[in-house]
Amino acid sequence: MGGSAGHGRRRRGACAAHLPVPPVRGEGGVRPLVLGAGPAGCAAAIVLARGGAAPVLMDRSRTPGDALCGGFLSWRTVRNLQALGVDAEGAGAVRVTRLRYFGHGEPIEAALPEPGLGLSRHALDSALRRAAIAAGAQERIDHALDVAPGRVRTRAGEHTPGAIFLASGKHDVRGQPRPRLADDPVLGCRVRLCGDPELQRVIGDAVELHCFAGGYAGIVRQENGTVNICMAVHKSRLAGAGGDLHRLFAQLAVQNPQLGRRLDHVPAHEAIQSIGAVPYGFIARETSCGLFRLGDQAAVIPSLAGEGVSIALTSGIAAASAYLRGGPEAAPAFQRRFARLVRRPVGAAALLWRVSELREHGVVAERVARLFPWLLPMAMNASRVSQPSWVTQP
Repeated sequence: MGGSAGHGRRRRGACAAHLPVPPVRGEGGVRPLVLGAGPAGCAAAIVLARGGAAPVLMDRSRTPGDALCGGFLSWRTVRNLQALGVDAEGAGAVRVTRLRYFGHGEPIEAALPEPGLGLSRHALDSALRRAAIAAGAQERIDHALDVAPGRVRTRAGEHTPGAIFLASGKHDVRGQPRPRLADDPVLGCRVRLCGDPELQRVIGDAVELHCFAGGYAGIVRQENGTVNICMAVHKSRLAGAGGDLHRLFAQLAVQNPQLGRRLDHVPAHEAIQSIGAVPYGFIARETSCGLFRLGDQAAVIPSLAGEGVSIALTSGIAAASAYLRGGPEAAPAFQRRFARLVRRPVGAAALLWRVSELREHGVVAERVARLFPWLLPMAMNASRVSQPSWVTQP
């Protein structure tokens, strides 16, 4: 079981308060189980495998999907990917150097503090899964039905792993629900357009952020000449469009002319993917021994920050590092420390969204941003998650 020298000094069943214990090596044959092969799960699997813990990486699909969120990779994300041995640009990522913001007046442009990348989640998750398997993680295709501390029930049977790394993304797993934080929940929707040279030219090397009453849209170029348009909108906005996403797009195009010029490129019958009730603002502050919560199961940052994948990778690296130092008992201490780490960027992103949604506040904020251009890069950095000093580098 993920034990090591030094574990015998603790009371049986006690949880570690700190993480100074020497690294474990996965002895005893009981392997840690990572549930979900997205960015958080793969990052954890890579670090665990490099540390000798021989993880099992379980996902319901043999072929990586194409999740809605995470199409823009911040400069912090790029650094984490490099540390994990993943070449995003080699996977076709498009270099992004500017933010173009559309709110309540003329657009505002600012250089990103460092270049980011535009890459589909399918391409990113495929590269991360290959890296995890190459590092030594064992891939297992199965569907988790129920999760409890020390036990996972799947379609194939029951498992009692040495530790569980819960990385199921925005989807809750039975037994580990997250609270609903909003009376008017947020849904995500996305459309990807292929082979549109005019739209590619308009977007260029920028990531665009269009803010409007009840939501926002992010637009960025990705690999193979595609353009990704991803939105977060309150359920009430969709209800006002009769529950029809195409009608919602049409309404937004009329009310927001600059966004409308982009949405004009969406064919009338183009499929629009969606996910409901995204718990933006959620932060997991507690967990049980042996249960590490990663990615969106640890914290859900408003996606206008473009930092969701960075939080996912950082949580996976940090959780695996905690396990290698302290074994399964390190989970509660890890969760508390990670909650403190992400509190500022999640709060900053939520504040930016609230300000941009309210016209009277948004207009003032935009005037100030034009007078003091350095405020935009400062806001971008405020919503970044830093690499904690207490982790084992991957």
